[in-house]
Amino acid sequence: MSQNTAPTPAPTPPQGRADTSGAWAAGGTVFAGTLMMVTGIVDIFQGIAGIAEDKTYARVGDYVYRFDLTTWGWIHLILGIVIAVTGFGILRGAGWGRFAGIALASLNIVAQFLFLPYQPWWALFSMAVSVFVIWALASDESYGRNPMM
Repeated sequence: MSQNTAPTPAPTPPQGRADTSGAWAAGGTVFAGTLMMVTGIVDIFQGIAGIAEDKTYARVGDYVYRFDLTTWGWIHLILGIVIAVTGFGILRGAGWGRFAGIALASLNIVAQFLFLPYQPWWALFSMAVSVFVIWALASDESYGRNPMM
């Protein structure tokens, strides 16, 4: 004798508890774009300071990755302009912004690591911001499809 049993329905999530990980990532993307713009602008100022006044930053003795401070100024100026433009692109929801933002945040981590002996606290802070930017841009699956961006 066979028993007729109805299939068991799939469990439903509790009412009032929505999955908010997508909202966090989308909000994180807007914050990442803003942080990239701010970091880019600060890098521009950092670059101008290095170009205009060579005595702004501490001189390091023997350092493997040592450049002339004017060279560091130009590196920060150019990188800052590109990072700020990319941050603006991310806020506008540009398709290229996500991948460019991840690449530039990665490049900023490397540049700040190399600049660490000259401005250690700012370099560490900028590296931490760049790690957050990479996480936010890499985890937002709705990037580019959100009409609010």
